[in-house]
Amino acid sequence: MNFNEQQPIYVQIADYVCEHVLSKKWKEGERAPSVRELGVSLEVNPNTVLRSYDFLQNLEVITNKRGVGYFIQENATGKIIGFKKNRFFDEELPPIFRNMELLQINMKEVENAYNIFKNNQ
Repeated sequence: MNFNEQQPIYVQIADYVCEHVLSKKWKEGERAPSVRELGVSLEVNPNTVLRSYDFLQNLEVITNKRGVGYFIQENATGKIIGFKKNRFFDEELPPIFRNMELLQINMKEVENAYNIFKNNQ
């Protein structure tokens, strides 16, 4: 995993976990990799993974079953989508709107570009 300097590493690891859940690589109700396993595979300190897992527990994406390990919650996909949508609207969309205004781009142009994007997927 290539980490960037714009976000804390624990947030990037949480995003990594969320992407695996959204892509169904890690299924709801199943055991997540242990802190140590994920730390080794991502080449990070286990304490950083633990911080990510604590963050994800607060979002109710994973849960810790003492002595057994971490598990993906049954409603994790919905929680992740809700969290990521909020983050998108709060952090990513405002700069896009500023650029649209500066470049005089209207919503119809965005809709056309989106339709082209969808058709090329």
